[in-house]
Amino acid sequence: MCVRCGHRRAVYRSCRNRHCPKCSTLAKERWLQARLSELIPAGYLHVVFTLPHALNDLARREPRVVYEALFGSASETLLTFARDPRHLGALPGITAVLHTWTQRLDLHIHLHCIVTAGGLDPTARRWVKSPRRFLFSVRALSRVFRGKYLEALRRFSSAPIDAALRAALYRHEWVVYAKAPPAGPAALLDYLARYTHRVAIGNERILGFNGRTVRLRWRDSLHGNKKRLLTLDALTLLSRFVQHVLPRGFKRVRHYGLLAPAGKAKALDACRRYFGTVGRTSRAHAPTLTVATFLERLGRNVQRCEACGSHTLRIEPAPGVERPQHPRGPP
Repeated sequence: MCVRCGHRRAVYRSCRNRHCPKCSTLAKERWLQARLSELIPAGYLHVVFTLPHALNDLARREPRVVYEALFGSASETLLTFARDPRHLGALPGITAVLHTWTQRLDLHIHLHCIVTAGGLDPTARRWVKSPRRFLFSVRALSRVFRGKYLEALRRFSSAPIDAALRAALYRHEWVVYAKAPPAGPAALLDYLARYTHRVAIGNERILGFNGRTVRLRWRDSLHGNKKRLLTLDALTLLSRFVQHVLPRGFKRVRHYGLLAPAGKAKALDACRRYFGTVGRTSRAHAPTLTVATFLERLGRNVQRCEACGSHTLRIEPAPGVERPQHPRGPP
């Protein structure tokens, strides 16, 4: 509340839940800053592995098994092709981010991978560049990925896949997309960072609630990304949202190859020496993004009144809400 003009502004406490559509913006920006500091001037590819919708029911029953198999089979497929001298014969860097939703909050399980267009040779002294405009054949990736994924399900799922479902999964080619990001790896990281610390929907897409139904804005990618409105009753919206809540402790973002945590520092140093970018700021030396710096970047000053511009602000609890006596634990 502004003491001078009486203007009030609501400032919500962060719940720090990774599925919240409002919280963790600063954590997302810090993650993006760290990933940008790890980029090397080697070229990058955007590879997406998509699961058939026939597996959606299994994903609702056993999400941990389905998602672990997706990370494992996709990373193994990329690394298998990369290590083969007929394709690359080197170790690439891979960052994988799990997405499970569409703009309408339906279940659509896919894994975004940012892959270096080349890798370090076995001696870690030379960079091997991809000899083609693309890294690997998407048709070959698709078939190997399908085989590895179904084998992982056979080994780890508590309920074996019946013969009819298995036949249906082998009947069609699985979708694997691979293309250089048109605006570069930094823009791709910025896009993926929007959903590394929240799930499915942001508050800006929620247009209204009348006590029974919720109005949402969504983008129709099949018709030129035209903006459309979707009205759902509250229970339907909640049921669509909770199917994207991850199992407890599950990691949505993972790194492989050069960027695997165990050897990332040494591998990135070798890459920077090869490309002559040793002096470039690395994650270890990058300044940590603070709240003040982040708000300054957004042009926000929380200590100034939005109405009159004065700095005579007083913090007080909302009417009917008692100030907690002790810090609240994590949700």
